[in-house]
Amino acid sequence: MEKFPVAVVMECRRLNNPWVDEAWEAVGVVPAFDLADPAPVEIVSEPDRRQWRIGGWAIELFRDEADNYFLNMSSPIPKVFVMWRKEGELALPAAVSASYGEAARWLDSGEQVDGVPMSREIADWVGDFVNTHYKPAPRKKVRRNDPLAQDRGRA
Repeated sequence: MEKFPVAVVMECRRLNNPWVDEAWEAVGVVPAFDLADPAPVEIVSEPDRRQWRIGGWAIELFRDEADNYFLNMSSPIPKVFVMWRKEGELALPAAVSASYGEAARWLDSGEQVDGVPMSREIADWVGDFVNTHYKPAPRKKVRRNDPLAQDRGRA
């Protein structure tokens, strides 16, 4: 298991909607090696948009998820997945991952999950892990429909 410390940037946008006042979304995951205080810090305050940086998180990589990291890294835009929950006035991260499979499991269980583009530093780190631990599944021989083979089997 390997860890990469990160902070999550959560954004709240005001909506002009009679049923919903605001929409929350994870909009960034940034390296946080030197972040001393993990408490939420407001970093953007505009009339229709506010953002908070929330530290204290780490992306952890596990060998048994190497296939899912490979799928993520081979996509056009690799992502970090953030599971979050609304707690009081803020939406706070509950977990972060670079695994497609883990994000899918969170979504299947009804959690809020956003995928944010992976920074170059995180992508390099995950890429090194994939290069070291990913082993493609052995290819299986596929039997094609061979009409002669079917006739031989009946005789």
